This record gives sequence, structure tokens and C-alpha cells, in this order.
Amino acid sequence: MSDGEEPTDRPEPPVSVRIEGLRGLPQTHRRAELRRLAAAARRLIEHLVSTTASDEQLTAAADQLDEVAALFESLPRGSTYLGFSEAANAGSSMRDHLGEQAPPSEIEVLDGESVVDALTRESPEFFAVFDHSPFIGLANPLSPPVELSQESERVVGRVTFGAAYEGPPGCVHGGYVAAVFDELLGAAQSLAGTAGMTARLEIDYRRPTPLQRPLVLEGWLDSTEGRKTWATGVLRLDEPGQDGGAVLAEARALFVSFDVERFRELLDARDRDSED
Repeated sequence: MSDGEEPTDRPEPPVSVRIEGLRGLPQTHRRAELRRLAAAARRLIEHLVSTTASDEQLTAAADQLDEVAALFESLPRGSTYLGFSEAANAGSSMRDHLGEQAPPSEIEVLDGESVVDALTRESPEFFAVFDHSPFIGLANPLSPPVELSQESERVVGRVTFGAAYEGPPGCVHGGYVAAVFDELLGAAQSLAGTAGMTARLEIDYRRPTPLQRPLVLEGWLDSTEGRKTWATGVLRLDEPGQDGGAVLAEARALFVSFDVERFRELLDARDRDSED
């Protein structure tokens, strides 16, 4: 191989199952309507926190919303997806199926097919959990939402925070900045092939993070040691101009792998509570 040539046999970077799994969900009518409902709720929240409507208009709107809430209160409830929506932890329920980077023995991985493809083919709704995430889920009205992608060995998130996330005037609340880093770095640490809980999250706020402007986050693995995984991330403005690319915040997180049996207990408790 001559100087400057890239090796051709370099292994492919690990794939984030939550990114690929969410992208591969079948676009069913039910999913489309859940996402449409969530999007409508986000629009409502965005306008509700900054409305100058009259008392009469507020009363009329509240009456209509009460009717919609009453409708949903009368409908069946319960978890309709596998596992749980928090991205940093979602690997545990998958690990029960995947083992050590492998699908369950009863699922065949075809030539040229990834594990994510195989699981989606076997059970199209296997990754539906991610659609309900409070940060990346399109079916969750609390989600901004953050659009995640994977670029080589980095996880990239793009998001614009609306008025509902305001802290200082015109700026994103610092708690949401920390939370979105937790989501991003949770996805990044999963590239190590482990599933962990956040044990420590450190944020350096460099500048106020503006509302209503496109933002980009990048997260990557730092190191692993036994049950511990460290990941680092940065938040920037995602637009051209004088401030384009300006670093707004940086973060570093420690994740610790957890006991699967204990997590199963939490899942069982969650599912029982949702049925009550």
C-alpha cells in the first residue's frame, strides 16, 4: 500500500441500533397518526406558552381540550411497545435478544443484512420503543424532537428548541441542555456494545443556547474500562454567519452497565402501573 492510501479492510464502525432501528420502523397508519397527534400537541404547547389570546378564546380552547382529554381517558391504556424509551438504557432489553453483538439463535441474519435489519424483519415493531422517547420520539409530544444520525464513529443530533423550553429570556433552559446531552451521549456510549445508566454528567455552559435556532450536537466514545464507559459531546449553532459553529456547551458523561435482572423488575413494575 502506497503512502497516503486508506486501508481497504478497515472494519466498519459499530452501528447505533436506536438510530437504525427508529429509521427502519414501518410507516403504518397507526404510527403516522400517533406522530400526527404528537406533532399537533407540540404545536399547541408552542403557542400555549406564548399566547395573547383573550379570556373568552382561552375558555373556548380549554373546553375543546377537555373534551379531547376526556376521550383519551375513556380509551384503553397500556404500553404498546417493547422495552422502554430512554435511549441510554434501551440496549438492555435488546441485549436479552442480541447477546454479545449477535441476534438470538432463532433469528437468521441473511447475507448483507445487519442485526438491526434481521430483528426488524422478524418483528417490524421491535424498535417502536424509540418512537416514544422524550427526546427523539416522533410519537411523544414532549420530544423537541432531536433528529439523530450516525457519522462514522460519532452520533450527531440536530434540534431546534421552541418557546416551551425557555429558561433565560430567549434561551434554552440549562436543564434541557443537560438532558439532551444525556440522550446524545447515551446513544454514543451504546456504540461500545454495552448498555449503561448515567452515573455522572458534567456540563460546561460556554454561551447561552438560543431558542428557535438550529443546533447540532456531536457525541463520541472516550474510553471503556470494565463496567464503565465515558463519552464526550459538544453543542454548537448549526447555521452560517458570524456565530455559525460557535460552541455553546460541552459535556462528558460516565455510564455504568447495570444488572439486567434489576432492570427487568423495573420494566415489569412500569407495565403493571400502566395497566392500573
